[in-house]
Amino acid sequence: MAAPITNIKKQQVSEEQIAEQKINDLKELLTENDEALQQIFSIVSDLNDIGVLDAVNKMLAAKEEIAHIALGQISRKPVTNVINQLLAVAGLLSAIDPENTKKLMGSLNTGLDDANNALASDEKVTIFSLMKVIKDPDVNRALNFGIHFLKGLGKGLKEER
Repeated sequence: MAAPITNIKKQQVSEEQIAEQKINDLKELLTENDEALQQIFSIVSDLNDIGVLDAVNKMLAAKEEIAHIALGQISRKPVTNVINQLLAVAGLLSAIDPENTKKLMGSLNTGLDDANNALASDEKVTIFSLMKVIKDPDVNRALNFGIHFLKGLGKGLKEER
């Protein structure tokens, strides 16, 4: 019968062996990704040829100055107004039903086409022609929409005060 194991020795790996293993791993990685590395080197070479790498190095060296200038520009009143306006518009757009917007944009395009055709005809508008056109169902629908839109706008303006 064999003698029982009473002592376990941990294998010590030297720094040279670790470095050699890392070099072998790197060699294997390089051979597996040769095409990708060639493309990366080509891109870096092109960037260097047109001076992008120099510009990036200079920007990194002056990063504090650039950050100071950027913050100064962003904190200007006109820029903060634009940011606030964009946030307000984004909030408004998120509250509007997309189907209503789609329908309104389609109607707007149709109206613009008809208006351009009317401009081309150079037809005169008289009081009698206005009274007659009000009876047209399409015009009446648009007037009804416009009147109620203005009424709702007025309500909204009153509530804002």
